[in-house]
Amino acid sequence: MASSSTKLVFSPPFTSSPCSKSSPKSSSLLSFLHHTTSTPVSLKLSHSPSHSRCSASFAVSNVLKTVTSTETSVLNYPQDLDSGSSNPRPTILVSEKLGEAGLEVLRSFGNVECLYDLSPDDLSSKISSCDALIVRSGTKVTRQVFEEAKGRLKVVGRAGVGIDNVDLQAATEFGCLVVNAPTANTVAAAEHGIALLTAMARNVAQADASVKAGKWQRSKYVGVSVVGKTLAIMGFGKVGSEVARRAKGLGMHVIAHDPYAPADRARALGVELVSFDQAVSTADFISLHMPLTPTTSKVFNDETFAKVKKGVRIINVARGGVIDEDALVRALDSGVVAQAALDVFTEEPPPKESKLVQHENVTVTPHLGASTKEAQEGVAIEIAEAVVGALKGELSATAVNAPMVPAEVLSELSPYVVLAEKLGRLAVQLVAGGSGIKNIRVVYRSARDQDDLDTRLLRAMITKGIIEPISASFVNLVNADFTAKQKGLRISEERIGIDSSPEFPVDSIQVQISNVDSKFASAVSDSGDISIEGKVKYGKPHLTCVGSFAVDVSLEGNLILCRQVDQPGMIGHVGNILGEHNVNVSFMSVGRTHRRKQAIMAIGVDEEPNKETLQKIGGVPAIEEFVFLEL
Repeated sequence: MASSSTKLVFSPPFTSSPCSKSSPKSSSLLSFLHHTTSTPVSLKLSHSPSHSRCSASFAVSNVLKTVTSTETSVLNYPQDLDSGSSNPRPTILVSEKLGEAGLEVLRSFGNVECLYDLSPDDLSSKISSCDALIVRSGTKVTRQVFEEAKGRLKVVGRAGVGIDNVDLQAATEFGCLVVNAPTANTVAAAEHGIALLTAMARNVAQADASVKAGKWQRSKYVGVSVVGKTLAIMGFGKVGSEVARRAKGLGMHVIAHDPYAPADRARALGVELVSFDQAVSTADFISLHMPLTPTTSKVFNDETFAKVKKGVRIINVARGGVIDEDALVRALDSGVVAQAALDVFTEEPPPKESKLVQHENVTVTPHLGASTKEAQEGVAIEIAEAVVGALKGELSATAVNAPMVPAEVLSELSPYVVLAEKLGRLAVQLVAGGSGIKNIRVVYRSARDQDDLDTRLLRAMITKGIIEPISASFVNLVNADFTAKQKGLRISEERIGIDSSPEFPVDSIQVQISNVDSKFASAVSDSGDISIEGKVKYGKPHLTCVGSFAVDVSLEGNLILCRQVDQPGMIGHVGNILGEHNVNVSFMSVGRTHRRKQAIMAIGVDEEPNKETLQKIGGVPAIEEFVFLEL
């Protein structure tokens, strides 16, 4: 029996497009989605081969779990106000200094209390009478705060970008929306980066201290010119782009590394996108603008410094944790790194005895990137408007956690939510640097009618898996499409109908990334796209296809993919190497196109193999290529 294929192409921003019908089980989520992020849909019907039914049993995951079985959301806050109260205006607590312009916005909507320097206990005792809380980086919004709020706290606003001081999981569990202010600081941070670059190049801080100490050492503080020098921008987002504009004005040659930066946007600024290794090995100056994630933590370490051009100069106005500070001291002492200019540190404030801070070739400032009058006012207004909007029941594009989702919908979709995010994480790790991710295609195979299969939560989780590993963005149902658009990603969806029971919502999910190079050539399908596919089996996500190779491996722990000559003994050979290095194998699967030709071996491992182990695997003569992927 032929099956139908429905193609949906999503191009934010959005207009209303309600679903015409839905099953009772999914109607509440569809209603919720319609009020949050509706999308214009273009439909194209065609035919494709039928696929077999997935006969899995499903376990309910705790992903995006709620603490109540009732359907609640921050979106209906105005109706929650006590209409019989003599003072229905919400109470907004501001625990750190906020610009007057922002306070005026808040006062126009609610009762504002500014209580600075609260101890954790004082905050916990005060929070039960507050509907909203606005913090900067100094206030820790812990699980205890949400517990003590007893459900009244509806929104937490972080006046700035980073939200390391807010317990997002607890906020989500207690139905509290978290918003931040990511755009107002952009120009200020870029300007500070350029200020540090030029001050470092001309030894401004050291010469100033010398003259004030009564010395006159002109020959000691001879600097270097920036014109004609190569600046590598690591992280080509909003701030990195603004730094590039200004550096070009100084006559610098600008290159950048960012796996998400669209090549056309970079070209428009006269910037060349390159790989990480090419960036660090050719630059005279390196300016860091990458977020702090598990992928970027201490990415500038001894190994990286061994690759840099001798005498390079480094600027960091992003996050301190992206640099291994001990390794940087060693690189400075050896002369590999000539100078560093730092506005951020792993520990802030850094210890007084810090060798890095006290180093004569290091210029430091106390996290001043956003510290201009204009930026502070902009942040105040941006966060105030986001908080007021959330209290009114509006959705903020800067929301960083998910609103509540009906429990019955999660019960059905939760295994696929896990699968979707893991497929996204795998797909992005297969992309080689320098090309930029732009077009992503998602194919769902399902026996359900189009109106009875809402994939927006799954699409959000695929987007989350693709973006979050190397980005500071927090992606959820609320902001997934907005974030994808901001990153220059175009995500299209296609549903292929299959002839089987509609008991389960999805049979398989396929993720394709177009027009990019792959670290693992075998993941490239006949169409030239990176392509991976997965299913839920026995309640667990499984990888079932890589490129044109069929595999079957549970997506737990980490994954090694090897393309090899299909010959006896390969499983044992690789397994012995892993066993000798105390790496435990959880799953192993081999897929091949033709007997005794080529095969793909997918190996699930509990631990991350060290470099020696991976080198031994790569050294096996019959292995033609391999890649290690973190799940």
